[in-house]
Amino acid sequence: MAAPERILTGIRPTGPLHLGHYAGALENWVKLQSVYDCYFLIADYQVSDYADDMARVRESVWEVALDWLAVGLDPERSSFVIESLVPEHAELALWLSWFVPLGRLQRNPTLKAEMRDFGRRSVSVAFFTYPVMQVANILLHRADLVPVGEDQLPHIELTREVARRFNRLFKEVFPEPEGLVGRAPRLVGTDGQAKMSKSLDNAIYLKDTPAVVNEKVMSMYTDPTRIRATDPGHVEGNPVFLYHELFNPDREEVADLEDRYRRGAVGDVEVKQKLAAALNAFLDPIRERRASRSIQPGRTSPRSNVRPGPALTSTTTIETR
Repeated sequence: MAAPERILTGIRPTGPLHLGHYAGALENWVKLQSVYDCYFLIADYQVSDYADDMARVRESVWEVALDWLAVGLDPERSSFVIESLVPEHAELALWLSWFVPLGRLQRNPTLKAEMRDFGRRSVSVAFFTYPVMQVANILLHRADLVPVGEDQLPHIELTREVARRFNRLFKEVFPEPEGLVGRAPRLVGTDGQAKMSKSLDNAIYLKDTPAVVNEKVMSMYTDPTRIRATDPGHVEGNPVFLYHELFNPDREEVADLEDRYRRGAVGDVEVKQKLAAALNAFLDPIRERRASRSIQPGRTSPRSNVRPGPALTSTTTIETR
């Protein structure tokens, strides 16, 4: 039998993960690990914007790993890879940088959007070239498929271009990977901004307590044209209803809320209360699994002596095909 296709995908460790990560990536990853040879990467080299706070980055490596375990990623069936534990990632990025024109990086829409969103007029070299590191991560593992958010698709196209150029100049070494977007390619933030984000402080985290979830939901942006509960409202483009669609499994309740909202027969408070209940029901098992994996008080944290193991992959698990 032919070997299963290989997947490489990952997340930068800048803090705990949120619902946007789940809807756009994690939900899909859990399903894919049963079918593909999966490598899940914690990209701790790609944190130039947090280079002055490495304690946060180290802590976030564990936050990400805990969230992965909590949502159902299984290191017995797939490999968790910490980028900095595999020095070949950085070495390959250096070599591949010779094959990426400067103008190609300057046109990268994801990079341009990040600079615009965070008001960056100048960036470090590491921030500017991290797309090359992403290319190296994918090609080093010879991935066939890369599950990503919609905003990361330009990175996949850059990876394909670099693979084609390298293969043409030398020999066929790297497959050209395909991108795979989850069912919610971009989840809007609780403030109605285009994307849920840690840096914009508009996220609901997988580890948030029920009380915190309730508070965040009740403050969510809804329909700005609606002044009174009796005013007809807009469901389309309304973040509260987008979250209902993604995370509320009671389809009859969602349909009823949408109908009444359009007619002005239900207020924002009731719609948000039902959303908070649905989100907490969804998050309860995730929070429980996360707590069971966390370091307990009085126990020694492994942060100071991390070694590659079944869930923290070293170069020994990186194979050519």
